[in-house]
Amino acid sequence: MEANTSTANPPLRIALAGLGTVGVGVLRLIEANRAIVEARAGRPVEVVAVSARQAGRSRGVDMGAADFVADMTALAQRDDVDVVVEAVGGADGPALALAEAALASGKGLVTANKAMIAHHGLRLAELAAATDAALAFEAAVAGGIPVIKGLREGAAANAIERIYGILNGTCNYILSTMEATGADFADVLAEAQAQGFAEADPAFDIDGVDAAHKLAILAAIGFGARVDFEGVAISGIREVRAADIAQARALGFVIRLVGVADCAGGRLLQRVRPCLVPTSHPLAHVTGPTNAVVAEGNFAGRLLFQGAGAGAGPTASAIVADLIDIARGTAGAPFSLPAGELQPMERADPGDRTGRDYIRFTVADRPGVLAEITAAMRDAGVSIESLIQRGRAAEDGGEVLVAVVTHEAPERSVAKVLALLEGSESLTAAPLVLPILRD
Repeated sequence: MEANTSTANPPLRIALAGLGTVGVGVLRLIEANRAIVEARAGRPVEVVAVSARQAGRSRGVDMGAADFVADMTALAQRDDVDVVVEAVGGADGPALALAEAALASGKGLVTANKAMIAHHGLRLAELAAATDAALAFEAAVAGGIPVIKGLREGAAANAIERIYGILNGTCNYILSTMEATGADFADVLAEAQAQGFAEADPAFDIDGVDAAHKLAILAAIGFGARVDFEGVAISGIREVRAADIAQARALGFVIRLVGVADCAGGRLLQRVRPCLVPTSHPLAHVTGPTNAVVAEGNFAGRLLFQGAGAGAGPTASAIVADLIDIARGTAGAPFSLPAGELQPMERADPGDRTGRDYIRFTVADRPGVLAEITAAMRDAGVSIESLIQRGRAAEDGGEVLVAVVTHEAPERSVAKVLALLEGSESLTAAPLVLPILRD
């Protein structure tokens, strides 16, 4: 263990709002690794005040001499506080009020709140710049993986051309478990909830919103852009069937929920959606509740950041790492550039992009259906690379699943295929389009 060489310097005085899993994790980490933390911070670290919904409840951690403050926004007004840690959550409400109050009073702010940063990050960064306060949120993206530091510092000399990755552990657990067991979505979701990998209301995760929050933050940092969460196109994993997992495997792919951002041509494209990932790609081997982010730099090449994306330990690790940066005075600009230099980027037209797609059609088992599909693809100018047709048992409705993999085609052409088939009596369910991630 490293010796504590920090006692000659004034302490970093911390106020902590929120004593749930993350907040308690921060307290435990500071206590367990105090000598290491203080040696690397170059000064003592003290938690002087805490706030939570309930006072006096045992949380299994020693809070020492920290004052309990019922009104969390009052933490920002204390003269004995240098930095506020927000571990409450929520894009708005008390968390945002506390963040604004802390930065307005010139106090540093450390948060794991991805929703708040995705929706209000630019305004908070401007407020931090106006008061010369530190704003840090490493824990908001991918838990304990230092991807924000990696982009902002390690890859600082590169023009980042593309950022993509597996940004939600719940979805990755569900999809990789479906892959391993052959079970369908609803059954694996119920298992994930029972094991604590999915919330009782899993909508933010399985509908892709959580991943979109993280992607918008990464895009802003990587491209020097203003955060544009509203510009993220989002599709979740509810419609992915066990049959799609099996078809993908037969074709040499796995299915993962992937967030992708690029700024080709100076226009920003941000999307979260299930993709077919080639088995040769590093993301294909990311299983369970793990996150992985890939950044492509013009000189560094492909950089892969992988690890635990959530949980008390990894999140606390990222929060305390930010506290160490603030203690040393090395926090830097929150989005890699000063807030006033972040550029608004025009949104890209996804129809201009070309790629290969997996399209699953669920159709009635009768003659002429396949001809109708192929005619629509011909008329839209989309050629077929491969096709798999599998029927279902009569007791399952007698439907036929037709899985098509296309050659490279503009996205607007694939959209035209769906438009041509819209309302067809041959289709018994809406088609599912999954892009194929380029290797």
